[in-house]
Amino acid sequence: MRKERGLSLVDLAAELMHAKTVLADVETAVRPIPRELPKELDEFFDAGGIFGHLYKLSYLEAFPDWSRRFMELEPLASQVWEYAASFFPGLWQTEEYGLAALRLGLPRADSEEIERVWSTRAARQSILHGDSPPFMWVVLDENAIRRQVGGPAVMARQIEHVLRLADGPHAAVQVLPFSAGAHGMPSSITLLDFLDAPRAVYAEGYGTGQLLESPAEVQAATLAYDHLQGAALSPKESKVWLRCTMEELLA
Repeated sequence: MRKERGLSLVDLAAELMHAKTVLADVETAVRPIPRELPKELDEFFDAGGIFGHLYKLSYLEAFPDWSRRFMELEPLASQVWEYAASFFPGLWQTEEYGLAALRLGLPRADSEEIERVWSTRAARQSILHGDSPPFMWVVLDENAIRRQVGGPAVMARQIEHVLRLADGPHAAVQVLPFSAGAHGMPSSITLLDFLDAPRAVYAEGYGTGQLLESPAEVQAATLAYDHLQGAALSPKESKVWLRCTMEELLA
């Protein structure tokens, strides 16, 4: 499109207020695509969203094979049910929390690698801001809330972000407190519901994940998740609990 318009890289860089080297590296796939660039290109070229669509396809390539099928299904879901065992869900993470969590999980990665991985995670969050976002219901383990990531202020802002989401029409949150006792879910799990397809379940651990689609496996995972929900605080109680925790962090 740049060439069809007779624009040089210098011309386009001046129009979009990006460095020429940034655009050159994107065109040659040397560097990750800045998150704001696809939207800017769509608007500049009046491209009807093609750059945004291509961006979503490209970030799927950043995920390992074992998670790619889940990443393809996630944007199609009408409802997302999640149990977060150790960290806040990727779709709900703030940038500062997400970057801090990635530094913990990738201790040998440099800042550029951390930014690249975060860009792919942040791109996933676009599904929450579309015309028909899925309803997302999350059970947060107290472990994910009590273990600080990035320090008290970062955690407080992360909790505040979750509360804003839960106050909206497309999200609900429950807290599973330590006082609920032991349970049978060893790791984080996500259940995806579709308007025109059976439920799928994604179970994730460190460096690995498994998509469950057989009826027997899905039924077993659903029952385990239902027990978690039953043991957790109600959505109303959970909001009060989270607000109190946020105030404690800021005290």
